[in-house]
Amino acid sequence: MSQQEYILRFADTALIASQRLCEWVGHAPELEEELALANLGLDMLGQARKLLVHAGSFSEPVQSEDDLAMHRSIGEFRNLSLVEQPNGDFAFTIVRQVLLSAWQELLYSELLHSSDEVLADFAKTHLPEVSYHWRYASTWFLRMGDGTEESHRRAQEALDTLWRFTGELFTVDAVDAAAQSSGVGPDLTQLQPLWLSRVATLCNESTLFLPTGKPSRWFGKQGDHGEALGFLLADLQSLPRAHDGASW
Repeated sequence: MSQQEYILRFADTALIASQRLCEWVGHAPELEEELALANLGLDMLGQARKLLVHAGSFSEPVQSEDDLAMHRSIGEFRNLSLVEQPNGDFAFTIVRQVLLSAWQELLYSELLHSSDEVLADFAKTHLPEVSYHWRYASTWFLRMGDGTEESHRRAQEALDTLWRFTGELFTVDAVDAAAQSSGVGPDLTQLQPLWLSRVATLCNESTLFLPTGKPSRWFGKQGDHGEALGFLLADLQSLPRAHDGASW
């Protein structure tokens, strides 16, 4: 298996999630939430940068974080389809963050025991961040679900729309299986009941219902993406592609 590709799945997921969150700057419903979403986005960017550096170390010659973030095409990205979905309204972003943060907190807890020492150290450093992301997003999820009729409707619609992208979080392919067998990563299938229980409990508290929608046919972690990611990358990569040698 390509250990680089396995790490890129987490790096790209954090990078694209960061870009989506930071798109709220200047558009959030309140200044406090604008700052909060921007801070979540910066946390994700920090995670992405560390993981991209680590992934680049497996290349010959070594690739930098800028090489990987700014000079790959859409089909070379390995982020989850969930995070590339456009922001929609505030409820949509919050629901997406709940689904992602619940998964990341479980995943990073398992990566603490990775045979890849860099990945294990990364998880130790950033687990507190994703735990906070879960608390922030779940608090808003509860307020919207158990709030007004309008907020409840918007939260439920977002959950119904995004649910079909969650199957990818726990679908094991050859890359995941190889990482598990070598001790680099966990068995994703064992995380699913824990994640589902957590999300179901939050839905119950929020008077929302778990959807029963069919899984999406897109698997971003295998390079299959919708057009929304293309527009995001055009924005993200415009400066370094226009000015050769530009870097973070």
